[in-house]
Amino acid sequence: MTPGHPTPDPADATEAERAPSRAGRIAVLVAAGLAVIVVAVVAFSLGRLSTLAEPTPDDRSAEAGFARDMQVHHLQGVELAMIVRDLTDDPDVRRLAYDIATAQAQQAGQMYGWLEEWDLSQAGTEPSMTWMTRPPLEGSDEHGAHETTGTDAAASAHEPGAPMPGLATSEQIAELQASTGVEAERQFLGLMIAHHQGAVEMADAVLARAESRVVLSLAQSIVASQQAEIELMEGMLAERS
Repeated sequence: MTPGHPTPDPADATEAERAPSRAGRIAVLVAAGLAVIVVAVVAFSLGRLSTLAEPTPDDRSAEAGFARDMQVHHLQGVELAMIVRDLTDDPDVRRLAYDIATAQAQQAGQMYGWLEEWDLSQAGTEPSMTWMTRPPLEGSDEHGAHETTGTDAAASAHEPGAPMPGLATSEQIAELQASTGVEAERQFLGLMIAHHQGAVEMADAVLARAESRVVLSLAQSIVASQQAEIELMEGMLAERS
């Protein structure tokens, strides 16, 4: 020990070593959040442009109801994905979470742009899910989204104002936030599988009720991409069980 120079406290050294790592992690999270915002803003502009050549849906249409409800659904998906990115160091889970966050932010921005271009309120005048209680268009196919069949069964599958299929509860989100590591990964994957299944159900419903080309195109994309991600996440969850 050099006279006049106290021996460094190991606790202080540990804290000093942690600081750069912690700062780097915060920087990554900020960058990821900014990327999600940029994607949503660009998608908003594209959403407005994509509807210019189509008839305008009315306030009670399946197109408008889907655009409103799926925005809410997608934004929770973004929230869950961004939460788990801060709770695990697993590269596969973090990559999946980032992909989900950016894709769902992009689609939410696109649907926001539709409603703006249609000159419709983002909130609407009817309770959420009301559009799903109405019968599908004549000759349409519900794509196996419901076990029941027929117009009456399809119309009664949901109730206006009922929770959207697959949405995580506030208690489930709080439980995810309180977990770390593999346990956080398990909870996230379980919640997101249910979340994707709900989104597929909503997309199937609008495919049977909408006529807008851009809405049908996005709904088909949601069904295909989220079914693929469900299979991926089921495999990832099995590896962690």
